[in-house]
Amino acid sequence: MRMKRLQLALAGLAMVAVGGTASAQRVVVGSTNFVEQLILANIYAEVLEDRGIEVEKRLNLGSREIVYPALTSGEIDILPEYTGALLAYLSEGGEIPARKPDEVAEKLRAALPDNLELLEPADAQNKDTLVVRAETAEKHGLKTFSDLAAVSGDMIVGGPPEMKTRRIGLEGLKDFYGIEFAQFRPLDAGGPVTTGALQNGDIDVARMFTTQGVIDARGWVVLEDDKELSPAQNLVPVARAEVLDDTIRNALNEISASLTDKGLQRMNRAVGVDQREPEAVAREWAREQGLVGD
Repeated sequence: MRMKRLQLALAGLAMVAVGGTASAQRVVVGSTNFVEQLILANIYAEVLEDRGIEVEKRLNLGSREIVYPALTSGEIDILPEYTGALLAYLSEGGEIPARKPDEVAEKLRAALPDNLELLEPADAQNKDTLVVRAETAEKHGLKTFSDLAAVSGDMIVGGPPEMKTRRIGLEGLKDFYGIEFAQFRPLDAGGPVTTGALQNGDIDVARMFTTQGVIDARGWVVLEDDKELSPAQNLVPVARAEVLDDTIRNALNEISASLTDKGLQRMNRAVGVDQREPEAVAREWAREQGLVGD
């Protein structure tokens, strides 16, 4: 009888080992070193833990040049990424061979090694954009880049120095949209110099990023890149295929389906402007979206 019980116990353990259970799964979630990444990685961890997955967080690791090799080598298992930026990193010459969200995602899937899987991208994108004050948008009826063409000749634009020469900068704005500004002021890449100049009225248009928290804090208007000058930068989880099961896939895809540009602006504001902790902001958002229990 004792031998029979031992055999049954061993058989049960074998079934668990083969079939696996959500509660037995363990993953390492990583991130690069800026606010939005810390928020997203904490969201992944919150939702996965709520689904019974054991999670270790390795956050604030550094640039993509550090975290991507960590992902491919198995030091981390899951990473929040941006479709266009990762595709550029994996492409020869750093060029993105597509612009539209579906095309960029398709090419990225093809470029990833076999041991990595691209999950469902969010509609939300963190990409280069043009931002104006609310009064400027109202005065000129500005909603899209195309709307700028008729009035840009009387406006000053500010952005990083490379905006003057890069294809997705002044050159592309002229070719794609017919936008030619009265003056370009070299500032920084959506940082305090640029945001201060826009707030003070020293510039009329600022080159920023779509999900920056200061946009929400100041009530500024993000103009839509309606002809997709800047390649898609949809937020997407990238994971090691061997750690994925239905529970993890479903959880990460549900997160992506819930993310919006405005929601990310508000979370980035909460951490970057209001100085709240990324973990608390992530937990609050996940509860608001119904992705975790109370």
